[in-house]
Amino acid sequence: MSAPLPGRIVCFGEMLLRLSPPAGRLLAQASTLDLCTGGAEANVAVSLARLGHATAMVTTLPDSAPGQIAVDALRTHGVDVGGVRREPGRMGLYFLTPGAVLRPSEIVYDRAGSSFACADPAGYDWNALLAGAAWLHVSGISPAVGAAPARAVAEAMRSARALGVRVSFDGNYRASLWAARGEDGAGVLRALMARADLAFANGRDFALLLGRPELAQPEREDEAVAAAFAAFPHLGHIAFTRRRELSVQQHELRACLRTRDASGGAAEAGPYHLHEIVDRIGTGDAFAAGILDGLLRGEGPAAVAGFGLAAAVAKHSIAGDFNLASREQIAMVAAGALSVRR
Repeated sequence: MSAPLPGRIVCFGEMLLRLSPPAGRLLAQASTLDLCTGGAEANVAVSLARLGHATAMVTTLPDSAPGQIAVDALRTHGVDVGGVRREPGRMGLYFLTPGAVLRPSEIVYDRAGSSFACADPAGYDWNALLAGAAWLHVSGISPAVGAAPARAVAEAMRSARALGVRVSFDGNYRASLWAARGEDGAGVLRALMARADLAFANGRDFALLLGRPELAQPEREDEAVAAAFAAFPHLGHIAFTRRRELSVQQHELRACLRTRDASGGAAEAGPYHLHEIVDRIGTGDAFAAGILDGLLRGEGPAAVAGFGLAAAVAKHSIAGDFNLASREQIAMVAAGALSVRR
C-alpha cells in the first residue's frame, strides 16, 4: 500500500445509520430495511482515504452496537478514529425511501437527542485534534442539529484558523432540521462561512446567508459568487454543482469552481448525462472530496473541477452513502471508458 498523500484532513460531524426499504417500495410497505453507515463529513473522510489521503474523523457516537457499526465502517476504509468519542445515548438515524420514475426520494430524520447532538462542546480538544492537519472539513448540517453541535463547529473553525489549518465548509442547508429548531439558520451559517477558506455552496445558499433573495435566481449566479467573495474575505475558492433532473434516474450534472484570485479564473466541467442512477445520496460529499483532493495535490482549477465532478458521477453508480470508487475508477469515468476491465 502506498504512503498517504501529503496533508492530513480532519472531518467533524455526526455519523448516522441509514435505513431504506427495497427499491420500488415505500417505507409503509417494507418488511425489511437495508442498513448502511453515513453522514456528510464521514462520507468525505472515507472518500479521501480511498484516494490515498490521511484522514481523521472527529465525532461523538453512542457506546453501543450501533455506534460500533459506525466506528468499524470508518476503520474498514482507513479513516483514523482516534478522535471519536463514545458516550451514553442513542445513534442518529435517517430513513431513505428511494424514488422511482417521477416520484422523488424522501428522507425522514430521527436524530433528536443523539449522542452527538447532546455532546458537551468542551469535550473536543481542538488543539490536539487538529495537530498536523492541513484541512478541517465541516458542514452546515451539524449546527442545524442543535445548539451544542453549533458551538462545537464554531470552536473547531476558530481553532483551525488560529492554528493555520485551512477550513472547508459545505453549506449543506437542511431546512427540515432548522425548522425543528424554530429558525432558518441564516445567521449561524453566515458566521461560520466567514471562517471558511473553501465553500461548497451555490447562489441559493449565498442568497440565504446574505439576506439577498434575488441572488437565488440561476441567471444571477456570478453575481452571487462575487457577493460571497466580497462578504467573506477568507474565501479563496467556491465550488458547486448544477443538476438538471429529467426523472429520478436521469440527470445532467455539471461542476463549477470559482477562485478569488482573478488570475485563477473560473473553471467548469461537464455535463455528464446520468441514466439508471443507483444512489444519489452522498454525491455532493464525493464532489467535495474530489475538490479537496485536487487542491491538496496542487492541480489547476480545470483539473480540480473535472476530477471533483467525475468523483460525484462515480458515486451515482455506488449504493450507500460512501463513495468507494478508487482514483483509477474515477479517472475512467472522466475518460468515458466503458469497456470491461480484464
